[in-house]
Amino acid sequence: MNIRKWKENSALQETKDKLETKLEDRKVRGILNWVFQIAVVLIFGVLVGIAMFQSVTMQESAMEPTLQVGERFFVNRAIYKVSSPKRGDIIVYKTSGSDDAALHIGRVIGLPGETVQISNGSILINGDVYNENKGFPEINNAGLASDGVSLESGKYFILGDNRNNSEDSRYGDIGNINKKYIVGKVWFIISPKDKFGFLKG
Repeated sequence: MNIRKWKENSALQETKDKLETKLEDRKVRGILNWVFQIAVVLIFGVLVGIAMFQSVTMQESAMEPTLQVGERFFVNRAIYKVSSPKRGDIIVYKTSGSDDAALHIGRVIGLPGETVQISNGSILINGDVYNENKGFPEINNAGLASDGVSLESGKYFILGDNRNNSEDSRYGDIGNINKKYIVGKVWFIISPKDKFGFLKG
């Protein structure tokens, strides 16, 4: 009887060990499955982030004092896929569709269908003075806008905030910017630390 009980107990113990092993295997598989799902979500998030946002470093003084040389920020590349630039938006743009085309940064002033003129240091849109209320300096060089620039469909007139030291739509090598050459909207400042956060202005 003792031998039988010992065998029965051994069989029960063996069954118990097998069940515990299976449970452990299930736990391990569950954890691995959870880790895999998290990894997939993170990779997807990174890919979406790469597609939607681009890191850009300010290389020129055209946007001072709003953006200083050396400052880094994220550009929202998706926003103008579903909407159009608004007056006052700070954008990153190219002058052509070439992959090697330089990136420029400026502020949207004139919208499609409008006429922009710079006269006596002031900006006129459709004949009315445009007051930005940002304390920008009076414009010394009106460039192409001295006689008025009419914007066709999909074209935007861009100025740098550093109005007297900015290469922008006033000059022939830049001109009016086609929407398809707009990379995106300056969205979030990465550095310096004291300006970290969403762009204001």
